[in-house]
Amino acid sequence: MQHQTRQRALLGCGRNFGRKGTPHIATWHKTHGAELSTQAGFLMCNLYSHKKSQAELRAIFPKMEDHAGNLQPQSAIFPDGIAPVIRLIPSGYELLKMRWGIPGPAVFGGSAITNIRNTKSGFWKPMLSKPIMRCLVPATSFCEYNDKPDPETKRKTPFWFALSEKRPLFFFAGVWKEWEGTRGTKADPVTGKHLLYSFLTTDANKVVAPIHAKAMPVMLTEPKEWETWLRAPIDKALELQCPLPDKMLKVVASGEKKD
Repeated sequence: MQHQTRQRALLGCGRNFGRKGTPHIATWHKTHGAELSTQAGFLMCNLYSHKKSQAELRAIFPKMEDHAGNLQPQSAIFPDGIAPVIRLIPSGYELLKMRWGIPGPAVFGGSAITNIRNTKSGFWKPMLSKPIMRCLVPATSFCEYNDKPDPETKRKTPFWFALSEKRPLFFFAGVWKEWEGTRGTKADPVTGKHLLYSFLTTDANKVVAPIHAKAMPVMLTEPKEWETWLRAPIDKALELQCPLPDKMLKVVASGEKKD
């Protein structure tokens, strides 16, 4: 039933162009939000969680090669954090860790971009057009901040979204690339070659829009969608850049409570 609902939503949609957790989420956004907004156009979906076990991820696809090392559930994944990703390899599928955020064009400062909306961009199209450069980013919930601050606290309230209260697994539609340079923090820089990922966003559905009107991540919930994203030609793959149907998503937490 969910698959049929999703397929109906896709019809006529086409393309829509355009660390382990810390308790001080709002502080992180205040510090780093401006530089991310420069690239993304607006700040959104820069916090999500993945709480499934490594064994559960390995069991999703046949012939899965696990190169992720010791993979623990993560209640809060922030930009530049390291998290699991699944990609295609010649022998089948690979589970491994990558760092979130691909540096954008140097002309715009080269800041790391976590969300991709404009799939027509000459910067993203070479990655999107090659199935081998696409990936699935496991998640169980994602966070958006209310567009308007609370009148009393003057802070924007975080809202967590998931498929249900049980936080079943879904995937963001991602791309990845290898990049050489320095990542990490000033206190703990990491210089060398990095595997990096970002993922697609689309219009907000009616569940997300009252909180964050501009956008939401592309969520893939069905095996057929996962295979399409990893293997299909670019035009077919980008048909998935649609909002999740409203009835498939709900708010599962809000306020300073961590998911």
